[in-house]
Amino acid sequence: EFLDVKARFAHEFIGHDDRIKTPMIRYSKGGKLIPTTWDAAIKFTAEKLAATDSVGVIASPRLTNESIFTLRKFAEAVGGKYAIAERADVSSAFANLTAPLATHNDIRRAATIILIGGEPEEEQTFTAKQVRQAVRNGGAKFVVVNERPINLARQSATQFIHINEGSYDGFALGFAGKFKKDVLGKLGIDKAETESLATLIGETQGDLIIMIGSDLSPEAQAVIANAAAGMSSKERRVLLHPLARYNNSVGALDMMPGSKAVQDVAKKSDALLIGGSLQDVGILAGKAFVAVQELFLTETCEHADVVFPAASFAEVDGTYTNNAGNVQRVRKAIEPLNQSKPDWMITATIAREMGNSVAADLSPSGIFRTLADETPAYNGLHYPSLKDESNPVQVKHEIRAKADLSTETALLEKRLETMPNEGTKNNDTPRIGHKLHRLTTMTSKTPQFHLLANGNPKPENLLVSPLVQIEWNGNKKDMADAAAVGVGDRTNPGGR
Repeated sequence: EFLDVKARFAHEFIGHDDRIKTPMIRYSKGGKLIPTTWDAAIKFTAEKLAATDSVGVIASPRLTNESIFTLRKFAEAVGGKYAIAERADVSSAFANLTAPLATHNDIRRAATIILIGGEPEEEQTFTAKQVRQAVRNGGAKFVVVNERPINLARQSATQFIHINEGSYDGFALGFAGKFKKDVLGKLGIDKAETESLATLIGETQGDLIIMIGSDLSPEAQAVIANAAAGMSSKERRVLLHPLARYNNSVGALDMMPGSKAVQDVAKKSDALLIGGSLQDVGILAGKAFVAVQELFLTETCEHADVVFPAASFAEVDGTYTNNAGNVQRVRKAIEPLNQSKPDWMITATIAREMGNSVAADLSPSGIFRTLADETPAYNGLHYPSLKDESNPVQVKHEIRAKADLSTETALLEKRLETMPNEGTKNNDTPRIGHKLHRLTTMTSKTPQFHLLANGNPKPENLLVSPLVQIEWNGNKKDMADAAAVGVGDRTNPGGR
């Protein structure tokens, strides 16, 4: 009912002709990828990885928990390091949770919501919907702290604190401590604004939810999450809601605890096994061997020595963990297309060829049982316990005591010193859909998304309504009154 346009319509990639149809091997660097059999590709990959001293594993945060967990077990089995692709997300906030995660139900019934950074109306649309409902129907107070006048601030905010560009680090320092005069100057805001925020927090009775955007630096995320515990009182419960960017960012952090940075793993590994694709493919240059599990021939595959056709979400069983910590089932709707296989199965088959067992029970439910046993927050969970989707199961992440973050604070203070005393304000309101409608590897496979991404231009001869229009007295309206609607009637046509 509340799916955004991407979730509702941008799924034509599943059956697209560009899907990788068969395993492929590049027998020599610079050569072409040659279609081959599964047995040949698995054997070739196993031999290459076994002959390499250092193996790294990188998992996309778009994979299921089962697939990411299997990749991690593979790394442990071969003595390699592992990383989460596109990790520039909210890992620092999760590493410093001093308050429980807010569910979407908590957001809907919150007394006060503070959004620091992020743009949920573009990247976490259901979360944005719950915020709007909380404000409009529940009377919640809503404070937006952002470098831009985002649409959610314009439409729903009780207070908008418009900080200077590049000053989130300064705001985090003030939020976790005190907004000193020099900090206010760097932020480009008045003392009255921060006093109003402090008063609002102090007067909150009920749930106070602090949302942390993924565009904040790791240090800023850490100090804000760490400060949350000190804001609670007898009348006020404080909850955190880091705005993870990808559909399984939270699950990836849970499945790969202690994961290294992608660049670090790539730098220290001669060979790499990658589930999904990378944003920065330059780190793959010069690697002795790269194997990739993907749906399409992305830029990452251009550096691959072996490419395995992976199944899409519609073709697998598994689980994802959303921003609220809710574990959600995905059920196989269709058989894997062409010769594709689930990511966990590809990884497990390579491991078995190398003499390792990373999935003793070759089934997603069996893998989930194992990961639940080995992951404290998931202990006791199994597929039957996730059956009631109207009452989702929230994993219980460890709530940490307030820590000494003097190192992070010192780094933020150092950055604050380099900020201009009179910064600049970004007053441009973002175009609706500038992130939600952007063309990606997946959405570009849906023709209509090319229209959305380019302002949805209309032809000059399109009438307001091609149907017969009726006057109030029942007479037909003269269609000459229906004006043409053209590209000029759209704001920012062709804008990205």
